[in-house]
Amino acid sequence: MYISEQLLDPSAERLRLSAQLGVGHVVLDNRGTELVSAASGGVTAWDAGRLRDYRRWVEGFGLRLDVFALDVGGILLDSIIDLAGAKRTREVLARNVQVAADAGITCLKYNVQMVGITRTGLRPGRGGCSNSGFCHAEYSPESDRRHSYWGVGYPTNLEAGGGATALLCGQKEARDVPAVTEKAGWDAIEFLVDGLVPAADRAGVRLACHPHDPAYPVGGLNGIEHVMGSADGLRRFLALSSSPNHGLNFCQGTVAEMFEEPGKAMIPVIEEFVASGRVFMVHFRNIRGGYLDFEEVFPDEGDVDMFEAIKAYHRGGYAGPLCPDHVPVSELDPGRERFMAFALGYTRGLLQAAGAWQTAKR
Repeated sequence: MYISEQLLDPSAERLRLSAQLGVGHVVLDNRGTELVSAASGGVTAWDAGRLRDYRRWVEGFGLRLDVFALDVGGILLDSIIDLAGAKRTREVLARNVQVAADAGITCLKYNVQMVGITRTGLRPGRGGCSNSGFCHAEYSPESDRRHSYWGVGYPTNLEAGGGATALLCGQKEARDVPAVTEKAGWDAIEFLVDGLVPAADRAGVRLACHPHDPAYPVGGLNGIEHVMGSADGLRRFLALSSSPNHGLNFCQGTVAEMFEEPGKAMIPVIEEFVASGRVFMVHFRNIRGGYLDFEEVFPDEGDVDMFEAIKAYHRGGYAGPLCPDHVPVSELDPGRERFMAFALGYTRGLLQAAGAWQTAKR
């Protein structure tokens, strides 16, 4: 295992900083930029030459591009309300998988959020920072609007009026879309998997799917079911295809949110999914609280023992990237670079203490 950073359309200076922090591998998200999509965030055809040049540019900083984001746009909702349009989008996505392979990219991550990442407010964090959180009992449309986020990036929650700073990528607020039953949710995900996995098998590209964040209550929220908001949902997702290229962006924080007592649940869950051989990248983050009531905290202060988590990944044979994710927010670190640097150093220290540190092959 090794540390990695997940970056949104980084500048040359940001990539230099990653290298100086000891990061050798990056996960890059360019959704919503001219490199891979239209300004509206729609799904468009990729160009292998441009992607190859971009990958080589990244490599020029001594970094390896491990994983690249595949923007699926609004295909999941479209498959429910506009099947013909969704099929056209799926054809573009399948071609983009091959283009990625032609550009030398071997793993793509994608997200099956039909609506935004739902949050209900900020809670006081250490030293005066703020922790983004979700409490179902405190949910309201206004808290959703102010504190949830959609598409790419983290919420800053610091501007007047609140809200997120992000590039929209086909996601909406839960109250703004038609009802999505459990069956409809699974039908939509299966529709996407059926189109992407054969393309991935032909291209030799792994597909890392991020689960629903957060877990919704039984019966859903505003009529929307989060079918990949439980461990059973993740198991069912993996069972949709036996392909070794069909796997997970295992977000440890998101999975922890699925349990009432994540401190007890997470170690065996990590071991189970890593043993499947289909965890392709990990968001290594921590939470305080659990199912339907949690906050996102620094990795060293949450309910999951991160050292035991490292050892569980190691026992399961996981050898891929660990990416810090969803650190708290503060006006003292508006770009979260210092907070991410802390998380990177903490993670590297755990890896070394566990005897699990390795330098991945370039």
